[in-house]
This record gives sequence, structure tokens and C-alpha cells, in this order.
Amino acid sequence: MDPDTPAPAPAGHRKRRSTAFRLAVFGIVLGTVAAAALAALVLPADAGKRFALPWSAAGSSSGSSAPGTASAAPPAASSTTAALAGAKAAPKATPTPAAKAAPKAVGACGRKASAAPATKVTEVKLGKRVTGYGPEGDTDPLPMAIAATPAGGSWLAWRGTDSRVYLGKLGCDDRLIGTPTSFAGIDLQDVQADSKGGVLLLTRRGACHTGPLCGGAASPCNTMHMIRFNTSGKQVWERQVTNLTAKRGGFDDGARFIWWYQHHGRLATDGTNYAAYFGVAITVKNGKCVDIHEGDRMQVVNAKGALVGGHGSFEVGCSHSWTSRIVWDPRAKRFAMVCATDNACRIAQPNPYRTVAAGTCDGSLFGGDLVLAKTKGYWTAWSQGGQVRLSHFTSGKADQTIKTAARAAHPHLVRYSSGRMLLSWESGAAMLAQVYDAGSGKAVGKQFKIAARDHSYQAFKSYADGSAAYPAAGGTSTSIKVARVLPLS
Repeated sequence: MDPDTPAPAPAGHRKRRSTAFRLAVFGIVLGTVAAAALAALVLPADAGKRFALPWSAAGSSSGSSAPGTASAAPPAASSTTAALAGAKAAPKATPTPAAKAAPKAVGACGRKASAAPATKVTEVKLGKRVTGYGPEGDTDPLPMAIAATPAGGSWLAWRGTDSRVYLGKLGCDDRLIGTPTSFAGIDLQDVQADSKGGVLLLTRRGACHTGPLCGGAASPCNTMHMIRFNTSGKQVWERQVTNLTAKRGGFDDGARFIWWYQHHGRLATDGTNYAAYFGVAITVKNGKCVDIHEGDRMQVVNAKGALVGGHGSFEVGCSHSWTSRIVWDPRAKRFAMVCATDNACRIAQPNPYRTVAAGTCDGSLFGGDLVLAKTKGYWTAWSQGGQVRLSHFTSGKADQTIKTAARAAHPHLVRYSSGRMLLSWESGAAMLAQVYDAGSGKAVGKQFKIAARDHSYQAFKSYADGSAAYPAAGGTSTSIKVARVLPLS
């Protein structure tokens, strides 16, 4: 194991929270004669004194109260409510025009569109137990995810309490249709949908083999998989996007696997191929032992379930890496990605590194989400020191960065209605949100409340009718709340 600090080469690894563990690891590594090629990967031993990384105990939480579970979340009845005024709007906010007519039905589901955002929170009774939020650290498992179907419904995925990931279909009313299916999985990352079904991204148990490690203690070595499902929620194919085999374990040179390191991931599709972008552990031989580093990885799988090259895929991009985000850009015909990294402490595009926004490695640098801008380029939400920012870029450095009125560690950003985007963040036991113009980046209207509990690393998803939905802890251990922001007219 090697100490942590920014490195010019794209490699490195994450710190454990135990100081005693780090000192023991450093002592072993410093006693090892490293190969010259590894020198660029190994980081100075005083790194922990220079800055706090976001996966440390101080920086990995969203700032919520004691760790909770789905059953601990306060219950809320299903209802449609007018948007509630929150904190002061951003200084340059453009007033939302007053409604001149009753809300009108839009899209295949006939959801009501109005002049100002309105929310609908639905308690979905699942009949299966849901693993709770937990401490919400960036190395902790994710509990749930949602995907929009072309017909306006949803696929809802959640981590059960039995080492399985469940998948249920929701109708236009955000309620369960039929019986959920399930798949072996110890962690859920994301779900995306299309007209033929969709794809799950989840983690399964793997093998470490012997190594040996140059320092530190062993922990489970896991694998990341795409699971293709049909319109009935049943498996069509599966494909590992890490590289463990019967002969290559996590502690074998060249392994790319899922360890205790940050490994959250997201999916995107170009309509035929699916891309997975996620945190990964990187095994590198160091004399008679191996070091484990941390970075990120992007892999693409075609419609038949085969791994394919090109499409912007890579073995390792940012390192160290967290909050890995990806989107398909049909205008540029490519997958676009951003990460947060302590390599020069920034929000960056991977492979090759290109700085989007400069940050500081003080344990408070986090990426949010990535969406298409109205005409060209992208908007990404990120936070430094609890101040949420929006940065616009095309390729490389941002040409515009806006300090929003939001104060939070973990912002969410999603495409919303025509030419708009929705920024949301934690506010006590609920969430606050505000609409922004996807062209100018200016705030539109006031902040409003969403009566659902935030999770630091879950995502809103956009729908064809202009609405956006978020999966949140339910009022019982067998339910999930779907918080929907209805479209603008």
C-alpha cells in the first residue's frame, strides 16, 4: 500500500480512516524497493498532514444527522403539492411568470405541467425489505436508483437485505406494477432504461488470491457487472466490467476490481451501447508484493453483451477519483465524463486529464452531476467548502462558473423541462431545489422544498415529459418514496 497525496501520473490509492493503519502501511511500503515505473504512483508519506481527502470520516458524510435506515425516515403521505418557497432565491433569479391557466396534461403519462415547479411524493409499497441509507460515505453501498422508461413510467432498483438487488416496474402513477425480480448483488450503482428493458450496474463478490500485499490488511475483492433485463425485468445477459477471472484475483498484478476504495458508478447509453464509469482498485506489482491504488474506469458493452473498445473507454482515467459522472452527448456523438480528483485537486475530464474547475484538497471537494447544456457543452454541479457551484465547459477549462445560493456538500443536477435544469440539495430531513436555465446558467424562480430525504450519492433522473424523479427512503422498511418534480408548461 502506498501513502496518499496528489501525483502527476494517474494513479494512487485511498486512505483508510485509521491513523495506526496508515502508519503501519507507510512503514512497510517505505521499506520496499519499488520499481522505477512505480515511483510516479507512490505518494509522499506526509500527504495525510497536508490535506484531508473526502473519503475520510470528516469529509464523507452529507452532513445529515445520525446514520439512518429506510424504516427510520419520517413518513409522508402521497400527494401533489404546489412548490413551497424556501430560502432566498439567487440574486439574479428571473421571476417565474404567474400561472394564467390550470395545469395541463403533457406526455404519455399525462402529468400536469404548470408555470412553477410542483412536487409529488409517492410512497411505493414494495413487499420486499430495503437496505437503509447507512452512513452515506463515498465508500459505502448505495441503497436505491431509478430510471425513466420511454413510455413515461420507471424502473426502480434497490438493495435488499439478502445480498440481492431488486428491480420493480412503476406505472405513470409511480406505483408498483407486478412482482419485482432480483439479481445476486451486494451493492447497487445505477439503472438505465430503454424500450426493450434496461441495464443495472451492480457489485458482486469476487476473489482476492494471495498477493501478498506490500502492507495493510486484506478485504473482500469484488467485481462490477452490467445486467441487461427485458421489459418483464428478467435477465437477458450479464457482463463483468472489472477484469477478475478464475486465474486473476484482486491481489494479482494487473487486476482491476472493487475493493473498500470508492467505487460508485453511473451508466449512460448512446441508444445501442451502454457505458459504465466507476471507481476501481488498481493492483500493481512492487517487487515481491503488490500495491493497491485507486482510480476510475470506463467500459462499454454492446447490445449483445460483449465488451467493445473505443467509444472513449479506458482502463484508468482519474486517480484518485470520486463522484464519477457520465452522459451521452448526441450532438458530439460521444460519452462525456467528469470526476473529482486530488490530482491537482480539481473537477476534471479523464483520459487525458483536462481541468474543468480548480478546487482545494481540504476534504470538502465533491462533484455533483453532469448534464447537457442547451446548445453546446455541459453543466456540472460541484461543491467546495459547502458552496455549490455550476460550471459550464465544452472540452477543458470551464468558460463560466456560477456560485449558487445553495449551501451543501453534495448537490444533484438533472435535465428538467425544456431548456432547464434542476439543482437540488439536502436541507434537514427534506431537500431544497431551484430551476436554472441550461443556456445562461441563471436561476429561474424561487427555491422550493421537496418532502423527501436526500442521499449524498443518489441521482435524480429526467423524463421525456420534462419531469424529474428521485428515489428516497420510505416510511417503512419495505417501501421507497419517489419524489417527482412535475414539468413546467
